[in-house]
Amino acid sequence: MKISKAVAASAAAIALALTATACGGGSDKAASDGGASGGAKKDKIVIGIKFDQPGLGLKTPDGKFTGFDVDVATYVAKELGYQPDQIEFKQAVSAERENLIKNGDVKLVVASYTINDKRKAAVDFAGPYFLAHQDLLVRANDNSITKAEDLNKKKLCSVTGSTSAQNVKTKLAPEADLQQLGGYSECLTGLENGSVDALTTDNSILAGYAAQEKNKGKFKLVGLKLSDEPYGIGLKKGDKELQTKVNAAIKKMVEDGSWQKAVDANFGPAGYKAEPAPQITEGS
Repeated sequence: MKISKAVAASAAAIALALTATACGGGSDKAASDGGASGGAKKDKIVIGIKFDQPGLGLKTPDGKFTGFDVDVATYVAKELGYQPDQIEFKQAVSAERENLIKNGDVKLVVASYTINDKRKAAVDFAGPYFLAHQDLLVRANDNSITKAEDLNKKKLCSVTGSTSAQNVKTKLAPEADLQQLGGYSECLTGLENGSVDALTTDNSILAGYAAQEKNKGKFKLVGLKLSDEPYGIGLKKGDKELQTKVNAAIKKMVEDGSWQKAVDANFGPAGYKAEPAPQITEGS
């Protein structure tokens, strides 16, 4: 009889534990998916940005993040229900952006991420939220490069995974000596020390570098529009609900003046004239 009571008590304890676990399962899931489940508290959102692009996405020595993409990401996150202290910024180098999204390492990528068909085969986009143009950055005292064709026989630098380098190499200057490095800051070092002759990417990125205090007077934009680069916000393929919400946030940012304020704050010091906010095309 004593054994039966002990067994009964043990069974009751196990049943109680299982019931408590089952009841708690929903909140655990909500926490693990960043608060995506309906009605759950949103703990954080992970957003991929660039860490080395002044004016767009830059991690400063004190661990803060600045730039236009950072401002856009922060605004969009707010519209999704996240405060700035609930945002975790993760570095998104050009060659890894699709993988970060597909693997679920980030919810969004806001990293001078040009929308194109090849990328849309792997991920979806919201936006575009900005229109840049490909240009060239050269040394301030170099007048030998005034058009893309002048890059033939010269050393051209860009980053691995960028659309800009291939655009020049295949369409504009097939004889250019193309060097693809891990980051734009590496290309800039090469440009300064003379190991490369030009850096190519979007004019917004180049303007950010040229405007840095340490670089003033060293470099200049050639002033070309070699391509259109519509920046989109990357997200997991098929997440139409998130795409719709992000598009609505971008539209609101433009309409309430926050978009223009961010443009002026981040690009104004370089004298860079940004295009007006583009029409949203993705998800429509």
